[in-house]
Amino acid sequence: MLTGIVIDALDVARVERFWRDATNGRTGGLELRFVPTAKPKPPSHKNRLHLDLAGGPDWKAEVERLVALGARRIDIGQGDVPWDVLADPEGNEFCVLRPGHPGVLADSGLVGICLDVAAKDRYAQSAFWQSEAGWHSVEYHEWGVRLRRRPSSTVSLVMGPPAAPKSGRNRLRLEVTQNDWESGEFLDAGGNEFHVTH
Repeated sequence: MLTGIVIDALDVARVERFWRDATNGRTGGLELRFVPTAKPKPPSHKNRLHLDLAGGPDWKAEVERLVALGARRIDIGQGDVPWDVLADPEGNEFCVLRPGHPGVLADSGLVGICLDVAAKDRYAQSAFWQSEAGWHSVEYHEWGVRLRRRPSSTVSLVMGPPAAPKSGRNRLRLEVTQNDWESGEFLDAGGNEFHVTH
């Protein structure tokens, strides 16, 4: 069962505080777990896993609130899109989705976990994560696949292109509770690290 997201942080207390305040504690029952690292995020390296927050009806004010908490606006080549791309205090990208964004079932908090998957790998990744996450409410789209724990779950796991090149260990990783695996770190079907706990 998918139970959380593990995030590497140079300053665990600062990044944990940012995400607690950014989500207002609304994480759809998923735990955000922060672990220390000595390696900063390379500025030119886009994470293969990022989080989406709901902007709500006043999304401009929500973006300003997040900037006041320590986020900054960034350009990763997104162009003209109906969401805002920001980075947390350590440079981890995340998106603030505007009202009417497809698949958003809440006005605030965490609403999406986005995993870069090459188009040719989307079905293999979907099958893998349905098996390991226990999220079986599946929507297939031309851009990728969306999984939910239940049809009404506010957080979805979205898999689709473009897939950032893998260059080192992912700073954000999925965490599953799985009694028939050993605890530890493993690779999914796309070579992304994930954690297993009991």
